[in-house]
Amino acid sequence: MTFGTFACNLLFATAATQQSPTAEEAKMALNKKGSRRITVDRIEYRWRIRRKPSYMQGLCWTPMTYAVEAASGSQPGATLIVTSGQAHPSNWVGVETEPIRPAHVAASIREARDQGWDPTRVGSPFQLDRSAGFIAQS
Repeated sequence: MTFGTFACNLLFATAATQQSPTAEEAKMALNKKGSRRITVDRIEYRWRIRRKPSYMQGLCWTPMTYAVEAASGSQPGATLIVTSGQAHPSNWVGVETEPIRPAHVAASIREARDQGWDPTRVGSPFQLDRSAGFIAQS
């Protein structure tokens, strides 16, 4: 293995394991425009996928993320950031993807709540990683 190949593999491995959302991704659920509503266990939520992929998502180095928040209440609570196991649909390398369906969002909400996410409590975004099996493209 040459040093160039090693460095390239290291870059892909680092990009594939990066889980922290950007500041824009953490705020994206606060924007009502482009968001969809979903009711899970009689609680209404709003969820949104970032319209344009981040640079890493555009190259399919990291999976797509989406944000979820409680739709009701005057005080915004903690946002849920879900890392999916698939590429962003607007990626730049032509990788085909499946759409994120409401059933997937509902399952993510239930899993996050089981892990301690409280959408009514103010705080840092709650990270839920569902990207097992995602393979970064080169």
